[in-house]
Amino acid sequence: MRVAVTGSSGLIGTALRASLSANGHQVLRLVRRREQSADEISWDPAAGRLDGSRLDGVEAVVNLAGAGLGEHRWTDGYKRAIRDSRVNATWTLATAIAGLSDPPRVLVSQSRIDAYGGGHGAEIIDEDEPLGEGFLADVCRDWEEAAAPATAADIAVCFTRMGAVMSQRGGTLARMLPLFRLGLGGPLAGGRQYWSFVSLADAVRALRFLIELHGCTGPYNVTAPEPVTNAEFTRVLARALRRPTVLPVPELVLRTVLGEMTDQLVVSLRVVPARLSAAGFVHRHPDATAVVASALR
Repeated sequence: MRVAVTGSSGLIGTALRASLSANGHQVLRLVRRREQSADEISWDPAAGRLDGSRLDGVEAVVNLAGAGLGEHRWTDGYKRAIRDSRVNATWTLATAIAGLSDPPRVLVSQSRIDAYGGGHGAEIIDEDEPLGEGFLADVCRDWEEAAAPATAADIAVCFTRMGAVMSQRGGTLARMLPLFRLGLGGPLAGGRQYWSFVSLADAVRALRFLIELHGCTGPYNVTAPEPVTNAEFTRVLARALRRPTVLPVPELVLRTVLGEMTDQLVVSLRVVPARLSAAGFVHRHPDATAVVASALR
């Protein structure tokens, strides 16, 4: 199978590319620079430029492009970059493949569980939950709507509403580990908010499941089936590292250090992968203990 991937140098993209290649699939990488090898396709999503003919005959496309959420403080300029890097990339890609004579069967386009907004408390959220409000919810709404040209061209479009991908190679857990290893970790903003996460291995397996199983369309929550509160996740991580958790971090401190980015850490989202499980996907790491163990290996 020939699979085109955007965002292939990121945490998930790198792991997905390795997994596909290991099983003999051909991976084409869309890169925002001059091509350096035959498996690369240069594009400029900000300018809407992509030679779609290079994707003719590709069976599946996985869209993981987007500026990192935890890389910078959320200034007005960086918030524009968060939105535009996702929406422009998705629109450019969807428009290009919609015009092909031999288009891909499926487009799997990344989204986030932040699409559901805040204010949910301990409520269990599946894919039937309406989209919410707030900066990231609005980004996710625009992000998903940008794939409309592919849907109109009868390409199966799946949206992976991804939880926090746990890996020591990057993302939320990688930023937490240095403090926890020093015995300085603790619950954030009281720790009562639910965290919905997924192991890197299961995130990659879910992406492969959706591009390989015919008939999948629409939103799919990519999270472990058993989300827990931040306080419980903290206890699991500290236990795995054999370190204490003695320093809770108040929300005021988080906001002083991180600004609006704090919303990512304090919002309560108890999200379950109902549609993914109903389609037959079985998680290897269904709970916090298994996810942390996988991440630390």
